[in-house]
Amino acid sequence: MGLCSIIVVVVLIVCLCGEGLGLREQEEDRVYELPGQPLVNFKQYSGYITVNESHGRALFYWFFESVDQPQQKPLLLWLNGGPGCSSIGYGEAEELGPFSPQNSTQPKLKLNPYSWNKAANLLFIESPVGVGFSYTNTTTDISQLGDTITAKDSHTFLINWFKRFPQFKSHDFYIAGESYAGHYVPQLSELILDNNNNNQNSSDEDHINFKGIMIGNALLDDETDQKGMIEYAWDHAVISDGLYKNITTICNFTYPIQNQTDECNTELNKYFDVYKIIDMYSLYAPRCFSNASNTRRSSDGWNKMRAGYDPCASDYTQLYFNRPEVQKALHANVTKISYPWTHCSNNISFWNESPVSMLPVLKKLIAGGLRIWIYSGDTDGRIPVTATRYTLKKLGLPIVQDWTPWYTSRQVGGWSIVYDGITFVTIRGAGHQVPTFAPKQALQLVRHFLVNKNLPQHPI
Repeated sequence: MGLCSIIVVVVLIVCLCGEGLGLREQEEDRVYELPGQPLVNFKQYSGYITVNESHGRALFYWFFESVDQPQQKPLLLWLNGGPGCSSIGYGEAEELGPFSPQNSTQPKLKLNPYSWNKAANLLFIESPVGVGFSYTNTTTDISQLGDTITAKDSHTFLINWFKRFPQFKSHDFYIAGESYAGHYVPQLSELILDNNNNNQNSSDEDHINFKGIMIGNALLDDETDQKGMIEYAWDHAVISDGLYKNITTICNFTYPIQNQTDECNTELNKYFDVYKIIDMYSLYAPRCFSNASNTRRSSDGWNKMRAGYDPCASDYTQLYFNRPEVQKALHANVTKISYPWTHCSNNISFWNESPVSMLPVLKKLIAGGLRIWIYSGDTDGRIPVTATRYTLKKLGLPIVQDWTPWYTSRQVGGWSIVYDGITFVTIRGAGHQVPTFAPKQALQLVRHFLVNKNLPQHPI
């Protein structure tokens, strides 16, 4: 046998062994049944993917195959924001995943009839490290977190996840998320796009079959997000004419909010006080007064306000994921983290970087040919539809199809506008976490996004 033949054989053996290792690890991550889980006919997996061996950084994931024909369905990654909030706690358990913890003395899960794994294979990760069950063995990592390291670790996660699940490597891949994922999603997308351009061959090990993104109530541009938030509050009778006039006269939203004058901060504090008595993330939803209710959303300042709807269901979620038998079934908390699982990390008190605008990245993604849909629940006061409309106008894209109603059965589900490069959709009556308030419409939305088809413009 010649030298070239020997090299080919060795490479083939290494590849086969690597794939075999991935499949063994995949089987070790298989979740056969969770405490209190109803019977299902789809497979699920959870566990850890190492993103930095020398630091001991690993991200926790939970993956659900599609309820039917998973081998033919696309793969969708979901990211929640914060920064520092869990995609497991919010996205999976309270929005679009198959299982929702229930109020019970015993662990109990309810099956979500509008789970997005009816449309795609569904992947959740807790990112960055320090969120949920994700961990690092290097303490200083937590103090160095920011947008860049979050995107890099998520990209490394995906490359390594596909090695563990090679059967999904060729599937069309999409990323979706909400709120601060308006940063996470475009930044991760940019890394994938750049990496794919550097590795033109689709058979390259690190190539991802990336097709598009969808972001809800997205933090995209500080200036328009802040301007739109104040305007929305006034327009929805949350603040007085006088307070609105004072804020818009004294404050300059072209500056970072933390650099405002003391006079501006005094007026903003009056604005934040309103959201101590109503839910900023869903203006017309009742508040939770459970004794166990998470208090993370006391509006004690601009940068401390976490993104995400906080009904009493969050109490049930937190209790469920802190049960030892649940963690064991999920292959979670294997390093015995010293703090309990929470929706939003109390350990991440500092965020190293957060660009003031994602618009340059969005322009790059449009030029790269990605499908981009942005949507807004229209009762969210934190990143309201007003703000997103200002943001998209700032992009200056030509309009292909102007403001048009779309329908869920015979009811108006919201409105849409198609720009040259971006589709924007509103969801009528939904708050910050759209799938929580409008689950049927949200599933309809993602189904149309995945096949790149306009929502129905007439009653059906």
